Amino acid sequence: MSKLKIAIQKSGRLSEKSLELLKQCGIQIPNSDRKLQTEATNFPIELLFLRDDDIHQYVEQGVADIGILGENEVLEKDKAVDLLERLGFARCRLSLAIPKDEVYTGISYFKDRKIATSYPKILSRYLSINGLAAEIEAIGGSVEIAPGIGLAHAIFDIVSTGSTLLMNGLKEVALVMNSEAVLIGYPGIGAAQKEILDRLCFRISAVRNAGEHKYILLNAPDAAVDKICALLPGMKSPTILPLVEEGWCSLHSVVREDQFWEVIDQLKTYGAQGILVAPIEKMIL
Repeated sequence: MSKLKIAIQKSGRLSEKSLELLKQCGIQIPNSDRKLQTEATNFPIELLFLRDDDIHQYVEQGVADIGILGENEVLEKDKAVDLLERLGFARCRLSLAIPKDEVYTGISYFKDRKIATSYPKILSRYLSINGLAAEIEAIGGSVEIAPGIGLAHAIFDIVSTGSTLLMNGLKEVALVMNSEAVLIGYPGIGAAQKEILDRLCFRISAVRNAGEHKYILLNAPDAAVDKICALLPGMKSPTILPLVEEGWCSLHSVVREDQFWEVIDQLKTYGAQGILVAPIEKMIL
């Protein structure tokens, strides 16, 4: 029986999030105590637990059909792989930072300066696009200390909360790119594996759609129904049911997570009452 081989990190936050995604997709992975290889019990996939730096190569060479890792790593390694899906977790940004006491004068600040980074390819492309000549000091880790020890004038690195920059006397001055976990694929994937991949992507899409939306139920005066329907279009249109109390109805719909509070405030101005909001487990469009 054909199986889809998927490479994920063998340890760390991205590994846990990847396994959680598969679980949400209804795929059962036995507790393997991080063996290098295991198989799902109810879906035709085989998991390879690898070092982050090896996933690109395994997918490029077709040893693994697909892999999950950070978009920033995909762009930095620049391997011949297909970017299949953005997965919505492990979000971060890659930014330029300088000593907090320095006066930042715009992107031209970096001209002819030395910048320390673990992502020299991404930084080089960014500098080239902006027509800047700067010296790139490629280092493997502890990028934040580079200005403090005189190794570089600035750094280019991953930023999540910014607290690490502050602890090292730095400030973020220029966002270069946003990143998140992505699904990459082998360009020459076989037909049987492609069929399994399509089934997996369908499940991932259902999980992602659910996470990005809320199910909303409310009571509203009949006179406000048109305004509320315009505000809450739902997947096609809201479900409207009459209440026993004359002049009122119950309205069921879906709202995007990122629009939730703004929508709630507007609903209240339209006279909506008894507003209930619930998570959605799966959402198939």
